[in-house]
Formats: sequence, structure tokens, C-alpha cells
Amino acid sequence: MEIHEAVKQMLKIVEALHTVYPKKRFTLDGRLVGDLGEILVENHYEINLYEGQEKHHDGETPDGKRVQIKATMKDTLSFPADHIPHYYLGIKIHKDGRFTEIFNGLGTTAWEAVKNRAPTKTNLHSISITALSKLNSAVKDEDRILRRANN
Repeated sequence: MEIHEAVKQMLKIVEALHTVYPKKRFTLDGRLVGDLGEILVENHYEINLYEGQEKHHDGETPDGKRVQIKATMKDTLSFPADHIPHYYLGIKIHKDGRFTEIFNGLGTTAWEAVKNRAPTKTNLHSISITALSKLNSAVKDEDRILRRANN
């Protein structure tokens, strides 16, 4: 099954649940969206995901750049409060299963959006897509994770 088709089917289920239980949103954000995002990124970028869970990074490039991947279907992405990843790649997954790159670059560049914030209980900061997109526009090409040739 292709990811874009799976996303469409899951959103139909969420809509049906929300109709029956209107007090709840039943958003797909969380582990499911994160896992979908990691697969989309691996399919479109020069990244190989680690097997299972690794602390601080989700995969690496063929030349050894370690990358933390974050995905959302909302208007914010999370950024760790307890470390700065070597590279940070954040995407927004749309309702049709496609995605938009929000940030692709050094973790220290993305960290600029949260560097003055106090630590959080969850060890995650929330950053607006707008703020990350602004920082992304200043990332040098050589500091980006490359897309795969067929994407």
C-alpha cells in the first residue's frame, strides 16, 4: 500500500469518529504521523532510517550525517529541549498524503527558534511552521540533506 493512499483512508476513519464523538478531534498526530513522516523522508531524501528507536536521531545519510526527522499534520513541529540534533528535517503531511518540507538543515540553525526558551516537562518545544520556514530559507544548500535522484 502506498503511504498517500493509507493517509486518505485513515483520515476518512478520523472524520467518521469525530462525527459520532464530536467532543474529540481524533487527530493522527503522534507516533503514527511521526512514523509516516520518517518513511516519506526516507523515500524522498538520501537518508537510511535506523532499525527501531535510537536516541536523538532517526537515521543517517550515506556520508554519515545523523538526522532527526519530525512530521506533523498541524501548524507546528516539535524540537527537542534536551539536545540539539546534528541535522533536523521537518515536514508537514497534507490530507492527500503529500508533504511539504518545512525545515532541512543543521540542528543548530533550527535551535535558533527555541534557544531562549525554558526547558519543558516533555523535553519538546513546539515551533510554528512559519518560524521554521523562515529559518529554512536561510539554510545553505551544502547544509541540507539531499533529495533522492528520482524525487
